[in-house]
Amino acid sequence: MATGSGKTRTVIALCDVLLQHGWVKNILFLADRNSLVTQAKRSFVNLLPDLSVTNLCEEKDNYTAHCVFSTYQTMYNVIDSVQDEEGKLFTCGHFDLVICDEAHRSVYNKYRDIFNYFDAPLVGLTATPKDEIDKNTYEIFELENGVPTYGYELAQAVKDGYLVDFLSVETKLKFIEQGIVYDELSDADKRAYEDTFEDENGELPESIASSALNEWIFNEDTIRQVLNTLMTHGLTIDYGSKLGKTIIFAKNHIHAEKILEVFNKEYPHLPGFAKVIDNYMTYAQSAIDEFSDPKKLPQIAISVDMLDTGIDVPEVLNLVFFKKVMSKAKFWQMIGRGTRLCPRLLDGKDKDKFYIFDFCGNFEFFRMNKGRPTANMIALQGAIFHLKAQIAFKLQDLAYQATDLISFRKALVEDMVGKVQELNRENFAVRQHLKYAELYSNADNYNALTYEDTLLMGQELAPLITPEEDDAKAMRFDALIYGIELAYLAGKKYGKARSDLFKKVSAVAAVANIPEIMAQAELIGKILHTDYVENAGINEFEHIRENLRDLMKYIPQTSVCYDTNFDDEILSVDWNESDLENDDLKNYKAKAEFYVRQHMDNVVIAKLKSNVPLTAEDVQALEKILWSEVGTKQDYEAEYGQKPLGEFVREIVGLDMNAAKEAFAQYLNDASLDSRQIYFVNQIVEYIVHNGMMKDLSVLQEAPFTDYGSIVEVFTDLSVWAGIRQAIERVNANALAA
Repeated sequence: MATGSGKTRTVIALCDVLLQHGWVKNILFLADRNSLVTQAKRSFVNLLPDLSVTNLCEEKDNYTAHCVFSTYQTMYNVIDSVQDEEGKLFTCGHFDLVICDEAHRSVYNKYRDIFNYFDAPLVGLTATPKDEIDKNTYEIFELENGVPTYGYELAQAVKDGYLVDFLSVETKLKFIEQGIVYDELSDADKRAYEDTFEDENGELPESIASSALNEWIFNEDTIRQVLNTLMTHGLTIDYGSKLGKTIIFAKNHIHAEKILEVFNKEYPHLPGFAKVIDNYMTYAQSAIDEFSDPKKLPQIAISVDMLDTGIDVPEVLNLVFFKKVMSKAKFWQMIGRGTRLCPRLLDGKDKDKFYIFDFCGNFEFFRMNKGRPTANMIALQGAIFHLKAQIAFKLQDLAYQATDLISFRKALVEDMVGKVQELNRENFAVRQHLKYAELYSNADNYNALTYEDTLLMGQELAPLITPEEDDAKAMRFDALIYGIELAYLAGKKYGKARSDLFKKVSAVAAVANIPEIMAQAELIGKILHTDYVENAGINEFEHIRENLRDLMKYIPQTSVCYDTNFDDEILSVDWNESDLENDDLKNYKAKAEFYVRQHMDNVVIAKLKSNVPLTAEDVQALEKILWSEVGTKQDYEAEYGQKPLGEFVREIVGLDMNAAKEAFAQYLNDASLDSRQIYFVNQIVEYIVHNGMMKDLSVLQEAPFTDYGSIVEVFTDLSVWAGIRQAIERVNANALAA
């Protein structure tokens, strides 16, 4: 549901109904930040005053309340440690309902184990459902990508009067657009540029890229122009005398502090009017509370990540994007900070709009692009474990059976086995992956690794690997070299990693007065001044890693920042209406797929799931539902083109397992087929059960179908394969009218 349309309120009502009817007794509410946990608990207390509640982030000894609020990290740490008189308190059956707030950003990697551990229905709340590789929220809720159980878009909420619309003020500043170009500066600014950036050889950069702005160059006049635009054009309260509540999204902490410094210099008559609220604060929650109070200052909160999501301040009238946002989901979350209704805010009138001041081209970027998915973050030790698994898999090849490489692979395997054996078998998360922990604790199981093994080790074990007491810089260097080794084994150059290697070795060479570095002078010289790396193999890369990893700690931390005050200028200002139809959730798509899932007992839908051939009358019944009741034929074709209706429904409901096995019974029960062939047919059955049909046979050229060889290798008698293919085509044909 769109931010501000009542996700928390809806889930409180759900809890109330379930509690009243005795369906649930204990409830767990999870969020990814303390401030969101605090805010949710307050809402529950206000609306369900008789429910006993506790916030584990604040109350360390109150575990017996019926409604427990916690961050993921806190819950992950207390599951095994909290005891009552009968033993472990948080058993897998302790909670009857688990609620996951801001589900789009938190339920991946190791916290996913919390949901698998608790045997309870799971309710996920988010303003921005999204489907990203390796972080697929829908998968955890057993939903199809892009189709939540229920969706309520911002456009719909605005139309229904539950949220307010916005105007975007898209301003282009010269330095943010083009960077700082020496030749285009005034004479006075040129002199200042020379004084600031001239190096010891008297050389001067022709220009400074726009990406450096607010990263290591903070230009006062650029900040002044942004603040002036806000203070001049921002929405106001108290009959125009006071800027409405405003959030400025800054790039980093130094940038935020610089904005505050310039504001105080420009507006000395407004003490306390602006304040930085970010993770550097000791009492961030009290600062958020003060900002949330319409009667208190500050009016302007300068935020770095902290106010991007989940914070509820209906009085917000202005948002300022003073940084680039690459994730579309995050962008819409940030916009949601201003969408809430606020009665009588504007001198007795209700809030009916808010302004978004965009100085970094975010709206333009998302009009042209879908944005980048957020990278799937895994702890360093887990990433190294996964890299070692992939290298061990590649080193099995005949080409790498030299004595030194055999012993290198053996050392990798011993290290991985040791890491898996170290896992605490009593830990709730490890217990969920116990099958794999036991499997990969045995060195014999590494003798013939498959590609599937490397995937399993990456997915099931890498997130569980315990951190080493080792220097983080040395471990990052390990990961870099292992990445280069893996690329080498795969026949790739991996240019970026090699350039990172040269940068790190150059940085080490710059502090060669340290004896340990001097001892490696010959190797460092070979890397930097010869083609040693260009011609290196696994042994040479390992030599580099082993000899240089412990020198990484000597690389000096460089954090040079420049404060400048060159004259910036506004190139253009565009005022635009919101384009709310850009929301990711398509109404027709959601409604159609929701209808199909809710009506599995419909005669035609049941036929499709059971592999019973459709008649012309069945197709007419589907047309009536999908082209009349749910929407129009035009809606359907706009979303799905000419896809037959039976095919559309089958892809959603899948195929019943028994029906799929019956379709391939001739082969599954054939005693003349060998184990590889039976495995292949079973994989086809699994695929069709999940996807409903198999139209694109090219998937058969990928894992898991190729685990035991290609079709030609598995089916030496191609007439058997021809029969299997006909069975696939019959299953597909049954979804179409005869």
